[in-house]
Amino acid sequence: MEKTWFITGTSTGLGREWAEAALERGDRVAATARDTSTLEPLSSKYGDAVLPIALDVTDRTAVFDAVTRAAEHLGRLDVVVNNAGYGHIGLVEEVTERELRDQLETNFFGTVWVTQAVLPIMRAQRSGRILQVTSEGGVRAYPGFGAYHASKWAVEGLSESLAQEVAAFGIHITNVEPGPYATGFATAAHVSAPKPDYDEVREATAPDFQVGDPHATRAAVLRIADAEQPPLHVFLGRPFTDVERIYAERLRTWREWEPVALAAFGA
Repeated sequence: MEKTWFITGTSTGLGREWAEAALERGDRVAATARDTSTLEPLSSKYGDAVLPIALDVTDRTAVFDAVTRAAEHLGRLDVVVNNAGYGHIGLVEEVTERELRDQLETNFFGTVWVTQAVLPIMRAQRSGRILQVTSEGGVRAYPGFGAYHASKWAVEGLSESLAQEVAAFGIHITNVEPGPYATGFATAAHVSAPKPDYDEVREATAPDFQVGDPHATRAAVLRIADAEQPPLHVFLGRPFTDVERIYAERLRTWREWEPVALAAFGA
């Protein structure tokens, strides 16, 4: 059965892969990007099945206009993918106020605006699913990515509340948590001016990422979109082992300090 999609950040990377995956199987897609010239190959290949929309997700009014246009053009919205975003590299002391606000404006607030815009449509349909692309960086943290993690952890928390709020309307929420992929994330990331005092820390804690093939994510995302009961959280790639270890350590620490916690409750 044909589905209609609204996907942000489709110029390159995972968003582009997923837009092509949906179009290749016969679905229709409203594909957004800051520069719609990047979407011309999609329009040339898939014609009327794709609706290119110029969109900066930090502009709340533009987001609502884009969603309205997509819903009117496609007739409904079955799958919404909040993929637009970028990475910021910088230790916490290095990140400026402007850099932090810009990171949150795109990765967090952009996701909020799209979510708020599509919910009335999905509530009226009594169906729909929203895929919030957070990354493994939404459930764990690396040194040097504090601003990025802050934005993605915020989306995770917002979406856990949201899932409970909209379940009665037949709307499903999934936090999609990709590990590192060869999408050009690092080269496109914004970088804070480094403080020399942290040079040794930076060198000692630099992560050695093993990147996956973005093309390999296509079938996984289609399966999530089609699942009768999609998961609230799902990893893409290989982050589970590391994340499992991190959460096991958290549980151990919480148990160790449980007597202190209970004493803090009082009589």
